[in-house]
Parts: sequence; C-alpha cells; structure tokens
Amino acid sequence: MLESLITSKTRIKLLLKFFLNSNTTAYLRNLEAEFGESTNAIRQELNRFENSGLLTSEISGNKKVFRANIRHPFFPEINKLVLKYTGIDKVIDQIIVKIGNLKKAFLTGELAHGKAGKVIDIILVGNELNYEYIARLINKAEESTSLKVRYITIRPGEVKKYINNEEEFILIWSAEN
Repeated sequence: MLESLITSKTRIKLLLKFFLNSNTTAYLRNLEAEFGESTNAIRQELNRFENSGLLTSEISGNKKVFRANIRHPFFPEINKLVLKYTGIDKVIDQIIVKIGNLKKAFLTGELAHGKAGKVIDIILVGNELNYEYIARLINKAEESTSLKVRYITIRPGEVKKYINNEEEFILIWSAEN
C-alpha cells in the first residue's frame, strides 16, 4: 500500500529507518551500505526530509548524523503510518492489549533498527502469562499480517538484564500509559 503512495523505495526505507524508532541515528555512508543504494539517491532524500523539518542533523567528527525530528507536527502520524505498514499495529491490537498481566512490550530485531522484514520480534514483560492464549493470539496476528511473529516472555524484574540499550528496543506498549 505505501509503495503506491510513495514511489521512491529509498524514501520508504528512510521512513522505516527513522520513524519506526525515533532513537535511530544514521549517516550517509552507513545508509549506503545498509540500503545497497547510491549515496546520491540517499543524499537527495535525506536533504528533502531535512529541508521539510522531518529530520534533524548534527555534525559528529566528519559525519553528518541524521535523526527523526520528534517535535515535528507530522511525526506522530508518520510513526502510526509506518507501524501500520509493518503490521505492528495489528500485533499490538490483536495480541498485546489482550494479554492479562502484561506490563510492557518491546519491539526488537530488524524492525527496531528500521529495516523492513518478514518477522516481528517482540519481548513481552509480565507475570503469570497464559502461553496457550498468547500462542492463539500470535497465530491470529500472523494470519492477518502475513508476517511471522517471534516472542519471548520475561518477568518485570528481568527487564534490565535483557533490555539495556534503548536503541536496540522500542517500547510499543506499557500498562502504565
């Protein structure tokens, strides 16, 4: 669907990279290696995003490092659009909000790094979770998204042991909100 609205594959990759995880930073050369595209095409799109205020940049050494501008009025809407595009919105609606003693849920893996993939990796944090029920909900979500959902469960006291780098994980749901 997004491909019919946005015809530039580079632009879509940049949207995923920066608007799925607002902590993501990147510079031109590492995007070239990650995307497998020319620096010129990537530079043009980065400039468009920066000129529109959707991305900000700062110089670090000899690199211009980009990140999403979370203060931009369109940031929340673009973030929601990207969540829908990746299928994470359905995982949240069909799995996460229906699990009883869930405290938090984190996205990890390729999607947490802003790379489109065929697998949604999540970490479920809670006590006394019903694993049979979770398995049924995951099957339902996989059918509706046509993506594979992998998950692990941990107890609330184990969060710091497993989740210590904010850039590696995205908090996608919290009982505290």
